[in-house]
Amino acid sequence: MEIKPPLPPFTFETAKAKVQAAEDAWNTRDPQKVTLAYTKDSQWRNRAEFFSGREAIAAFLERKWAKELDYRLKKELWSFTGNRISVRFEYEWHDDSGYWYRAYGNEQWEFADNGLMQRREASINDIPIQESERKFQ
Repeated sequence: MEIKPPLPPFTFETAKAKVQAAEDAWNTRDPQKVTLAYTKDSQWRNRAEFFSGREAIAAFLERKWAKELDYRLKKELWSFTGNRISVRFEYEWHDDSGYWYRAYGNEQWEFADNGLMQRREASINDIPIQESERKFQ
């Protein structure tokens, strides 16, 4: 059985560690590495897309990072209880024309007993920014 500590139920410290681990993994922009944090049948909502399973997650992330160049993410623990964590985040990226964007959003995560995420729901909004306005270099 796959195990991805820290395990639920979460404390403040373990919830923060889970959020930091997610931030670190996503900033690698490596879909295969990122998918290892999710159950094989993990359910996702990302903006208006709904899908499930590691293969679909990897395909989504490959499309995402092919479009969102020089992606850099910062996550912050918002709240937690039992096997659930809520996160606020922002990330920056540019397209292939050099236009920069900052995305703001919230995620709700639900974990299986083995510490893998079994459900992720994300609401995200993008705003155009000037390169000089970037926070994450």
